[in-house]
Amino acid sequence: MAKRIENPADSEIRAVIRFLQAKNIQPADIHRQVCEVYGEGAMSDSMVRRWCTQYESGRNNVHDDKRSGRPNVVTPDLVQQIEVKIRRFTITDLAEFFPNVSRKTVHRIVTENLHFRKLCARWVPKKSYPRTQNETYGICTFLFGTLQGRR
Repeated sequence: MAKRIENPADSEIRAVIRFLQAKNIQPADIHRQVCEVYGEGAMSDSMVRRWCTQYESGRNNVHDDKRSGRPNVVTPDLVQQIEVKIRRFTITDLAEFFPNVSRKTVHRIVTENLHFRKLCARWVPKKSYPRTQNETYGICTFLFGTLQGRR
């Protein structure tokens, strides 16, 4: 029984596939051997077959090809601009102010990057400050005292 290898790199598995395919081993047998060493979830049978086909057609590289991805529109400058703009706002207002950014992205910046949450129809910072905590504590004790007085 072969020793299991945990968390292999994709290129490592592809190199093994390329090596075994060069030795004229069938894709089904390659998949079986890959699963033996790397585990069942390492790569599906169809992906092993796809890589074998690519190597047969002349591919030599085991690394991913470069892809043209969408450029990241969330930059530190954009986050800072949104932070400055945030006083009383709606996501729609911010999305209109930044036309190159979608509403969903603006919402993600406000909630994940700036750590705001919605409270009573207003956007407020997630972390509470000591002054806010003291005010909240004072209000709670006042209300508790009022409730105790009614009994």
